[in-house]
Amino acid sequence: MATYLVTGATGLIGRHFVQELLTRPDTGTVWLLVREQSQERLTTLTRSWPSAEKIKPILGDVSQPALGVSEAAIAELSGVDHVVHLAALYDVTADDETSIAANVDGTRHVIELAARLDAGCLHHVSSVAVAGDYKGKFTEDMFDSGQRLVTPYHRTKFESERLVRTQSDVAWRVYRPAIVVGDSATGEMDKIDGPYYFFPALARLKSLPAVPLVVPDIGDTNIVPVDYVAKALLHLVNAPGLDGRAFHLVNPEPQSAKEVFNAFARAAGTATATASLDRRLTEPLVGLARLAEHVPGVTLARDAVLDRLGIPPVLLSTLTFEPRFASVETRKALAGSGIEVPQLSDYADVLWRYWREHLDPFRARKHGERGPLDGRRVVVTGASSGIGRATALKIAEAGGVPLLVARRAHELEDLRDEIVAAGGTAYAYPCDLTDGESVDKIVAQMLAEQPSVDMLVNNAGRSIRRSVRLSYDRIHDYERAMAINYFGAVRLILALLPHMTERRFGHVVNVSSIGVQGIAPRFSAYVASKAALDAFSKIVATETHGAGVTFTTVHMPLVRTPMIRPTKIYDAFPTRSPEQAADMVMEALVKRPKQIGTLEGRIIQSAYAVAPDLVDAIAYQGYRVFPDSTAAGGSEKPKLGKGDRHLSRAASALVRLTRGFHW
Repeated sequence: MATYLVTGATGLIGRHFVQELLTRPDTGTVWLLVREQSQERLTTLTRSWPSAEKIKPILGDVSQPALGVSEAAIAELSGVDHVVHLAALYDVTADDETSIAANVDGTRHVIELAARLDAGCLHHVSSVAVAGDYKGKFTEDMFDSGQRLVTPYHRTKFESERLVRTQSDVAWRVYRPAIVVGDSATGEMDKIDGPYYFFPALARLKSLPAVPLVVPDIGDTNIVPVDYVAKALLHLVNAPGLDGRAFHLVNPEPQSAKEVFNAFARAAGTATATASLDRRLTEPLVGLARLAEHVPGVTLARDAVLDRLGIPPVLLSTLTFEPRFASVETRKALAGSGIEVPQLSDYADVLWRYWREHLDPFRARKHGERGPLDGRRVVVTGASSGIGRATALKIAEAGGVPLLVARRAHELEDLRDEIVAAGGTAYAYPCDLTDGESVDKIVAQMLAEQPSVDMLVNNAGRSIRRSVRLSYDRIHDYERAMAINYFGAVRLILALLPHMTERRFGHVVNVSSIGVQGIAPRFSAYVASKAALDAFSKIVATETHGAGVTFTTVHMPLVRTPMIRPTKIYDAFPTRSPEQAADMVMEALVKRPKQIGTLEGRIIQSAYAVAPDLVDAIAYQGYRVFPDSTAAGGSEKPKLGKGDRHLSRAASALVRLTRGFHW
């Protein structure tokens, strides 16, 4: 019974290899090196593996000398028949330091341990990347042939294989897989890599009109499914007489760019390419593109487009190969085993389906059949009354699931019950947004109870209408406004951003004020807090752009809510209803523009940009006409005619001119 020590058993190739290994009747004990942080993952995997009783986990790490295994474990492993080294960093985007630590140092430690164990054979899983940019046929007995190694991944895979060839004191074999994709039967894949990076762009083509497509001939690639790699590797590991040799686990017939594109285009249900642009025409264009990279702004623009599609720029130079990989010796060794590379066209649909359901980085952006809010979980703050309440009802009506946030629990529960009675779904989360502990608690509760949190409406707020001359000794007015309007909203955004960025989708709607667009006398505390949130969101939006998290600011005009009740003169002002205000928020949720406001607000904003002194003068007249309310501590009686509800002609004209503005 042969014994094995396997590194990287929780990786894609590793777990497929171990499952195949456990099905062999002549397999003895299988020791699996596992890092402390991966123990739970390994335990989960082994529950579904056959003959799991043969497995013995060994705690260790390839980054440590002797893999960090204990002396007792070394004694137990002594004389192991096969050391199969699969642990590596398979990432063309990683930097030198990270790649060296994982691939070169890790391999050196494995070589040292194999010698201490007096192992029968060291099996090193390398990569076709060792061939670099070699032009022509690259055979299995070739290694250092003057090729250029274009990325840290290429360089470290080359160096780790060199270490095995020159420093191993035990017999060795090397295996070089091509680009490895998911299982050809199940589609199972554990990360975005190789052609998967282009799947989001391919998915977008489905929404475009069907037109004849021409694919540039940028060279051939070589793709193999992981189940082929695992089966071929297992056969070669156990076949006698193969020590000191390398084997190419590749497709004997490289695939052209057109062949690969069409295989996945058919799986995606989009248009296929009808022709290839001749390579004699493509190469000059590629050369020009490379020269253009040195023109200021070109590389930045290219990378911005690629980032939007989730494609690392380095991938453009590594997805196709200059060399053609011969696999004559590998096929001889596999002869009679029935192990062959399947045609990509036969299993591309399986890979696509698995990616769409499990790996699509933008899958969270897909909504239900009833519209953009169907199935969306939307946090609505200040949901107990006014704009928040009206917004929550409209979200539920559109098929969304409002997550209701406010301090008054009983009002949230009443609203939740109303939504449920109407056939919708809602959840109540009582919270004081000025209390960091309370916010952390409800966000943790939401993420535990909900499948996701897709959107956030920062509607809760506090308005203070008081002139600065009445505020000299009232710094707490400014602190209170900032506490809820700015810090409360920011606290909730920061708590939800990790979840949204991980899912690569999220939208935040901040209910701001028309006052931010102009000069609103007596609102220095309120408007300043709203302006702070506006500026915060503008800046954060640039940082979350690539993660698909967007922001909309709604510059809300005056709305008849309980918040304006203390200012009696507003009884005579034209205002919007909470339902009309909620329509603006709904537009922000559905269309996700950068900003939503009123025509009047935009005119005021433009006027201030062109003639700030004139706007100041007009605002000063508004300051004189509309005095501080009694609730704000004002002592002047309004010169508005008979009572607060009646405005003078001048005041009425100003109100009509600046409809919806907070005077």
